[in-house]
Amino acid sequence: MDRKFTNSIGMEFLPVSPGSFSMGQDDGDWDEKPVREVRITRPFFMARAPVTNKQFEAFMESHGQYRGIAGASEDDDAAVIFVTWHDAIAFCDWLSRKEGKPYRLPTEAEWEYACRAGTTSAYWTGVSLPPDHRIDNPDDWKGYKFESDAGDMLLVGRHPPNPWGFQDMHGLVEEWCSDCYGPYPGNKGDDPVGHAAGDFKVTRGGSYETLAWFLRSANRLAMVPDDRSRFIGFRVVQAPMLISKPFDPPAPQKFFKNVKQDVHRWDPPVDMSKPVFADPIPYVIKPEAGEGAAHVPFYPHNHCPAVTYCNNGDLIACWFSTISERGRELGILSSRLRRGAQVWEHASLFFKAADRNMTGSSLFNDGSRLLHFNGIEEAQTWTNLVLVLRESRDNGATWSHPRIISQELDGFMHHTRNQVIACTRKTRDGTLIQLCDAVPGSDGGTAVHVSKDGGKTWIDAGLEKPFPLFKAGTTGAWIAGIHAGTVELADGTLLAFGRGNAIDGKMPESVSRDLGVSWTYRASPFPKIDGGQRLVLMRLLEGPILFVSFTGTHDDIQKGKGVIKITDSREKSRDVQGMFTALSYDECKSWTSLRLVSDGKTRAFASADFIKEFTMDATHAEPAGYLCAVQSPDGIVHLLSSHLHYRFNLAWLKSPMV
Repeated sequence: MDRKFTNSIGMEFLPVSPGSFSMGQDDGDWDEKPVREVRITRPFFMARAPVTNKQFEAFMESHGQYRGIAGASEDDDAAVIFVTWHDAIAFCDWLSRKEGKPYRLPTEAEWEYACRAGTTSAYWTGVSLPPDHRIDNPDDWKGYKFESDAGDMLLVGRHPPNPWGFQDMHGLVEEWCSDCYGPYPGNKGDDPVGHAAGDFKVTRGGSYETLAWFLRSANRLAMVPDDRSRFIGFRVVQAPMLISKPFDPPAPQKFFKNVKQDVHRWDPPVDMSKPVFADPIPYVIKPEAGEGAAHVPFYPHNHCPAVTYCNNGDLIACWFSTISERGRELGILSSRLRRGAQVWEHASLFFKAADRNMTGSSLFNDGSRLLHFNGIEEAQTWTNLVLVLRESRDNGATWSHPRIISQELDGFMHHTRNQVIACTRKTRDGTLIQLCDAVPGSDGGTAVHVSKDGGKTWIDAGLEKPFPLFKAGTTGAWIAGIHAGTVELADGTLLAFGRGNAIDGKMPESVSRDLGVSWTYRASPFPKIDGGQRLVLMRLLEGPILFVSFTGTHDDIQKGKGVIKITDSREKSRDVQGMFTALSYDECKSWTSLRLVSDGKTRAFASADFIKEFTMDATHAEPAGYLCAVQSPDGIVHLLSSHLHYRFNLAWLKSPMV
């Protein structure tokens, strides 16, 4: 094979000879298995280092506007960042025309083969990554302080080369590959090109400012191809396109299989003039062995649900499953309660970009379609999310590819204000509203994303306005409190309640008369809530507005505080604790029918993993949980906490406790 060469824009390419290697890592992440023997049968040239700013701007001069935005990649010889997968493909096409020979992105297999350079360890350097290969890449974040070198930390070629001469393959920037992300097949393969289709494109190598674990040779990452991130760049291969057969698509998991497509007649199940309350049932159920469980990353912490009904009569729910809420392992699982079934199905994998935190989901039935909103982090935590939207027109059996709908701010697609809350609303004039936490922390407020064209385009109503002071009588651009719920009143006003930012010791109430552009604040009549709790605010089909929350913070309830008074069926006052409901018949001017979410019978229920178990009786209900709710067309309200599914009707909500 020919020796290395340098092309007309200064990119140095090194030869890679055919060979075989073991792709994956047995003790790595779940998606790196099974480890299998892969043969690279065709020689190719790969760039010694990632594409630089100078090289990319020879193709797209306007991209210079992104230099230095992230406090990095300002110099000519720094790795280019803020490039989409489509940008990288366009660069390769341009370079092919310019040079008169084919350039392309590496396949995932080619990338790992070149990175390993004949090694079999976690890194080509061995079982660990030496300090001279790290740019703020600790083994553990605990107590870590960022200590990047002075100057532009993304200058290419500063790290020692691997045995084949390639540099910066462990951690400078993630690098786009040509493959669609998907599970590995179990068989050996020659020149694999990945899956033919998928929601995400593979990136490899990890980046600066992340844990060293994600820089391993076998580690797989993935992202929406339209994403523009401060962590992602690319390097180029000079070789013809491969013509290998793509992997067969994986068998669908239970959530997506055998979904009925007939339109259900939502006849009331019973006489709805009489109270209906069904025993709570769990919807978070561990994947069943043998049904693709190996590809369902089910973790100990399951939380933050969303729920809606399907036109075929099914209910669907999704939630996040993780070890740490800030972790990159956090993914979105789902379950289906099929029409007529009495138990939810075992969990399926619903939505996951490999090694991205996916905090926040919402589901919504828009009449002819289901909408799924989700956040996707650049890396870990829940701070710099991009907001994406998918839709299904077959009752959730299939979904469109995720589409980024959040606005770019100061060059960043990923920013705060995009952590999805399970609160999607459609106003009477057809405007779609999606609430998102605006700033991490309990005093961050809630942002309002608005679409007036059925979800095609979106604006963040208060995007460029200053952080408001959430005080009674003042006006600001955001809803007071995070994890908010909102409802449209009869006159078109939006009213919202939120968690945190208490006013006069009460849950804050926010009112907007301009579709979320500005809000005025006052104290609500309800107790403030805090960590591990989320409220519901919605209009019922029958007309009244339903509010569901908790009688106090989880900490107060545990200490015997957090008590409210209700009037029972004997017209006696009773102190109660835990999840309660209230109704308003006058557009939230007053609230009546306060009652616990309990039928008064004494029994214990499993709950979210941070509560483990609680006792429901005549004075106690579930003390905490992230709530979401939908009312199906038959009039039943389906309320989800972090683990349980409650079912009741308006007649029950109006009835006093026995």
